[in-house]
Amino acid sequence: MSVDYQTQLFQLSGLRCAGCVQTITNHLRKLPRTKEVSINFATQHLTVTSALSFEEIIRAIQSIGYQATLIRGESDLDKMAKQERQQFSVLLLKATVAAFLGTALMIIEWFHFLPLSAHWTSQVSWVGIAFLTLIAMFYTGDHIYQAFFKQLRYLKMTMDSLIAIGTLTAWIYSMIVIAIPMMIPALARHMYLETALFILAFINFGAALEMRAKGKSNESIRRLIGLQPKTARVIRDQKEQFIAIESVVLGDIVRVKPGEKIPVDGVIAEGHSAVDESMISGESMPVKKQVGDSVIGTTINKTGSFLYRVTKIGKDSVLGQIIEYVERAQATKPAIGRLADRVSAIFVPVIISLAIVTALIWYFVGPEPKVAYMLVTSLSVLLIACPCAVGLATPISLIIGIGKAAERGVLIRNGEALQQAARLTTLVFDKTGTVTKGQPEVQTVLAVNHFSVQQILQYAASVEALSEHPLASAVVQSARDRQLSLLSVEHFEALPGFGVQGIVEGQSVLVGNLKWMQSLHFDLGELPHRMEAYTKLAHTIIFVAIDRVMTGFVTIADTVQEDALLTIQKLRASGLRVLMLTGDQEATAKAFAFQVGIDEVMANVLPRDKADRIKQLQEQGEIVGMVGDGINDAPALTQADVGFAVGAGTDIAIESADVTLLGHSLYGITQLLTISRTTMQNITQNLWGAFVYNSIGIPVAAGILFPWLGVLLNPIMASAAMALSSITVVVNASRLLASRAEMKG
Repeated sequence: MSVDYQTQLFQLSGLRCAGCVQTITNHLRKLPRTKEVSINFATQHLTVTSALSFEEIIRAIQSIGYQATLIRGESDLDKMAKQERQQFSVLLLKATVAAFLGTALMIIEWFHFLPLSAHWTSQVSWVGIAFLTLIAMFYTGDHIYQAFFKQLRYLKMTMDSLIAIGTLTAWIYSMIVIAIPMMIPALARHMYLETALFILAFINFGAALEMRAKGKSNESIRRLIGLQPKTARVIRDQKEQFIAIESVVLGDIVRVKPGEKIPVDGVIAEGHSAVDESMISGESMPVKKQVGDSVIGTTINKTGSFLYRVTKIGKDSVLGQIIEYVERAQATKPAIGRLADRVSAIFVPVIISLAIVTALIWYFVGPEPKVAYMLVTSLSVLLIACPCAVGLATPISLIIGIGKAAERGVLIRNGEALQQAARLTTLVFDKTGTVTKGQPEVQTVLAVNHFSVQQILQYAASVEALSEHPLASAVVQSARDRQLSLLSVEHFEALPGFGVQGIVEGQSVLVGNLKWMQSLHFDLGELPHRMEAYTKLAHTIIFVAIDRVMTGFVTIADTVQEDALLTIQKLRASGLRVLMLTGDQEATAKAFAFQVGIDEVMANVLPRDKADRIKQLQEQGEIVGMVGDGINDAPALTQADVGFAVGAGTDIAIESADVTLLGHSLYGITQLLTISRTTMQNITQNLWGAFVYNSIGIPVAAGILFPWLGVLLNPIMASAAMALSSITVVVNASRLLASRAEMKG
């Protein structure tokens, strides 16, 4: 019996560190019929591939102290954003309440408005205050304590454990001082009720700021979603009407006027126009569209008005697939991120052990009041340690980096590809369809014997229009671009290996190669000599004869991508080795390589051997990126450390690649490499910052400075430092939002 697995996306709440991620992941993986579990700590998105219903998954998550909501589509993402804003307000309110009550308690203690004494009235009053404090603690820290007690059932320890143990220990110690003071030495009879409240105030305030900063990191996804218009002008029952974008269905006929955004994907049924697709592909020039051509939702109609039939909506649309691709990539982790997660997973148990060891050291070798010092130092160790900073160091930067690349028309499959791209030493380019456009075009028309360029092109195109040869369409298109009308042709004949011929307006027209013209004994004059310069540039030459008179020749060639030269100059200036790998003849390959500034060419390479050439480079110690677009590039793209597929290429090539360029432009490669390098630098900064913070903070909290300076870190300041460390990591990662994706030489 087959199991019906489905992948579902959830929004989590209550995650405080990588330990929380590990707790939920391990718990869900133990559920029956669950195949895959992935959590993005920065966005708090959970992806589950399972045969379980979403209600069963949510119940399982709630059982260990966390909350989850199913995300069904873009409208749900809008609801999540609204819930985040509400949660931000709640956290600020809790922080304010805790800070206000903590300040009130501190004033009462400092100014002795209610002195603590052995008299029963004083004790009863303070017991009442302690229980009111406990109520305030459970109001302002309910999310922390609920998670702590639920996780305790499964013997799990997370960031919530450190905060809960610290604040509850402070409260219990204070209750002992109030109710049974004889258990505590006189010099150590200090209350820490306000400390517990101030700790919760700083934790909530820090979480609110962290939430706001993390929200900015995922701005790219929100901007992608925001590209789509909210309504569409559809024709139903022979009437035009505006409807919500969610109400558009497959097969609907939509009208788009000049200057309007195209609401969803479809195929033009009537009319023509030019469409700005730059927001999807990065292409700056509008693309001509006519009946039968596909149009993409969110792109902008520039000139004409047209009707089109809806073919894709929601997640199946180009925009939906891009968003899904980006979110999936953002949920992955490079090797450095997985290492950070392993450290974070054991962080909390290690910190609790250090807090116990700190307390024991102070008890055995510390001065009086030992008990008070034990409490202060162990609490400070619990509260200053920050696994959050370690857990956030990688995902927050990864989200921004992958999102920025997507905004520039570059889709990254996973975090590993981003990390590898930053380490590349060699880039290998396929020729046809990658360095070149893969579409032959007329380059030159040379006229002799008093014929005009227009006349030669018009007669040649009229005959070629009936041909099925791949180069024939280039001649026809060139004539159309010059607005030359095609003439009627009689007695058309195609001669394989030579050319085509026909009668145009009573005149015989021959269009073919040099070999054919020589065999027919045409007077070619200087034409064979003049064609040599074009042959060296890898142009194909076709001769045109009208009424037995040689009129000249037309040169046809594939052309290089407009930005290929600039891209390769930038890549080489940055220190990368650049090669061309192609199955073409060496002379042709070298001619194109020269045009774009590539010195090293590997020509005459069969498709099955391309991957072997990549492997040879890797064996020489090179970290290799491969850029291609064809089916025969797929093995080489897979073999490369990073495979780049040009978006105009085949689905097979794109499926094999780690990076997809949505448009024809190669400049996205330079932007991707810059983004990858800055992102990895940012991740390294975050991890080092978290490491240095914990390496210095924990010994200081344990009291290492006390023998020389006589000072101890207050638990309140320890909790403030902990909150600040997470915020610092997020703010540092957010600097990526302002960085420019320009490669420096």
